[in-house]
Amino acid sequence: MSEAQRRGVRELLRITPVIDELGARFRAAGEEIALVGGSVRDALLGRLGTDLDFTTSAPPERVERLLAGWADATWDIGRAFGTIGARKGDWSVEITTYRSDVYEPDSRKPEVTYGDSLEGDLARRDFTINALAVRLPDRVFVDPYGGLTDLVAGVIRTPGRPEDSFNDDPLRMLRAARFASKLGFAVAPEVVDAMRRMADRITIVSAERIRDELVKLILGDHPRAGLELLVDTGLADHILPELPKLRLEVDEHHRHKDVYEHTLTVLEQAIALEHRLPGGGPDFITRFAALMHDVGKPKTRRFEPGGKVTFHHHEVVGAKMTAKRMRALRFPTDQIEAVSRLVELHLRFHGYGTGEWTDSAVRRYARDAGPLLDRLHIVTRADCTTRNRRKAAALQRAYDHLEERIERLAAEEELRNIRPDLDGNEIMEILGIQPGPLVGRAWKHLLEFRLDKGPQDKETAREELLRWWREQPEYQEAHDQR
Repeated sequence: MSEAQRRGVRELLRITPVIDELGARFRAAGEEIALVGGSVRDALLGRLGTDLDFTTSAPPERVERLLAGWADATWDIGRAFGTIGARKGDWSVEITTYRSDVYEPDSRKPEVTYGDSLEGDLARRDFTINALAVRLPDRVFVDPYGGLTDLVAGVIRTPGRPEDSFNDDPLRMLRAARFASKLGFAVAPEVVDAMRRMADRITIVSAERIRDELVKLILGDHPRAGLELLVDTGLADHILPELPKLRLEVDEHHRHKDVYEHTLTVLEQAIALEHRLPGGGPDFITRFAALMHDVGKPKTRRFEPGGKVTFHHHEVVGAKMTAKRMRALRFPTDQIEAVSRLVELHLRFHGYGTGEWTDSAVRRYARDAGPLLDRLHIVTRADCTTRNRRKAAALQRAYDHLEERIERLAAEEELRNIRPDLDGNEIMEILGIQPGPLVGRAWKHLLEFRLDKGPQDKETAREELLRWWREQPEYQEAHDQR
């Protein structure tokens, strides 16, 4: 027995109550059921979680009846795809009727048809490492396509011709890259060739499905491998075109870095720093910001006299490009705002020098980052990829110093919750004005005053408000009318 098989046996013993009970119920009803796909794969890898996938000969309506009285709860949100979900104790179970999914040439949604055998169901699986099953209740291992061999070898291969698999569901090309990221496996050459030839077929897949796979890829243990595969096969040209465009030509004098390689290095360095986040990593927002932080460089690159290369305001341009791409992929608004804000702020630290910033500048840095400050620390530190050890050490020392100052000021002033020393009601009372835009302008001025000067008493804030008010056009108009 191989080590993978021994791990699988140990994991199956751990879930014995679930698989034995389900197997007995379905057999008694004259139906077949098997643990399948990722659950078997993860059991063989020794990493099985609490989510269990099964496939069965029973149609969804009968699955529901067989689960009644056994499951603690059931749900049918996946009924359109032949899937019934259930919870049993700590286990989450999904049972799917044998099926076959096929895309019409111009369709964005698969046509779901039910199959009639376990072997037929396995034949439609994306990769051999997922075309594995354990028949229940007898626990017979089923591996018609050599998935165990590929699992041990660390290879991602399709059960049949990759062209047929990708025609059935083009998203599988992106899933190949996702599994390369998740497992650190190599993708078989014939699979890579098919991905390269068929890359444009990914365009028929919905943005939401692409987004979900991309997130899983980014959160994998080896995202660089998955991203490089997307770029090398041309898939990235269709789903994340900003990434391959970072492969700027390096001029003969090498006056600027290879931005693509730099970006992948920054991503890896950000991952290495995720332990600094509350709760640790992996963290999609931090990782995606690291990946997108320089996407504005191709649009802003300029060759100056003397051969100097500049990328002025690439962080601002990059933030807009990042938001546009994430909107196209249907990301939630809060994630779009967070990632694009980190891209916009990632260069701010480089004005810090050796600590020349005033306390007010440090306050603004923390204030502008807000709840993203911990992530900004990581992205900014990760962006230091210079091979000059002395320069790298100096940058790290400078950032250490900045963080220490932020912590000191935060302790003194509750930095992330800074508010003006007067609230809106007090502003209106002092100036004798009604609610409106003028109150907001006054509030923002007092906030800037607080950031510059630190906490003030009420009288000082009142004097500053009145000084500001006397300089406003509204004050002049009111004075002239009198």
